[in-house]
Amino acid sequence: MRRQPGHRFRIVGGAVVVVLLVLAGCSSDTGTIESPGTTGGGNVRPAGGPFDPGSVMATVADRGKLIVGTKFDQPGFGLKDPTTGKVQGFDVEVAKLVALAIFGGTPEAVEGKIEFVETVSKNREPYIQTDRVDMVVATYTINDARKQVIDFAGPYFVAQQDIMVKADDDSIKGVDDLNGKSVCTVLGSTSEKNLRAKAPRANVVLFDVYSTCAEALADGRVAAVTTDSPILAGLVKARGSAFELVKNPFSDEPYGIGVKKGATEWRAFINDQLDAMFASGEWKAAFEASLGQIGLDTPEPPSVDRYP
Repeated sequence: MRRQPGHRFRIVGGAVVVVLLVLAGCSSDTGTIESPGTTGGGNVRPAGGPFDPGSVMATVADRGKLIVGTKFDQPGFGLKDPTTGKVQGFDVEVAKLVALAIFGGTPEAVEGKIEFVETVSKNREPYIQTDRVDMVVATYTINDARKQVIDFAGPYFVAQQDIMVKADDDSIKGVDDLNGKSVCTVLGSTSEKNLRAKAPRANVVLFDVYSTCAEALADGRVAAVTTDSPILAGLVKARGSAFELVKNPFSDEPYGIGVKKGATEWRAFINDQLDAMFASGEWKAAFEASLGQIGLDTPEPPSVDRYP
């Protein structure tokens, strides 16, 4: 028997059409949506600094570009428009606010001073360690294992891991029901680790990106997809009424900004900017214009963890 409405996150009927028309970059062919820019307002800020010679801030300012690793396939967080080449979402907006503190100017102008590099889960640490990027803002859960090889600023958001299934599937009500089923998640993610720990008899199917997991769910190769609920909510939105969330989370995932191990001054600078955007309301505005558009209520911002 199906559960009553409200037990799962569902997007149906005309509401989808209205929302998708509002969101720029909507495509009924590709199933992708693009979050609008959010750090508008037109206020001109002075450039930051002076920065200590040799610091990451000084290097970025001298280069004239902040290089940011983010994801290109996640509605609400980081989604690349194949037509314009722009990447938009909550992670992108957080990165822009950090860039503003270095370069000054307006949120619109600072976008031209950021190079976004597609960074999937499995290459986040290598990109940081090899200086491919200055920082990673990519739904990146802070955990002790990762803190052994890189450092984190933040958290700037706390998600919870959940499960996405086909809208007509009532067989999966929680993580225990994943045992014995084929379940997709992303290689190198905390979601993979949590899945193996919580459902040890699941047949784990791994891809590099969650959009491929969604395709596998659509064509029946897997029975479920599991990762953080905001990511899944974006995939649900993009697919209309095809998918739904079980809405029975089983972990907390604090998202941080990854930087190189030992980059203490850089990490402290980013943490300062996070505290500032929490206090100014810019974080809230960014959330509402990106993740808010996929049905998530705006939470209170988390407390920054300035660990030694």
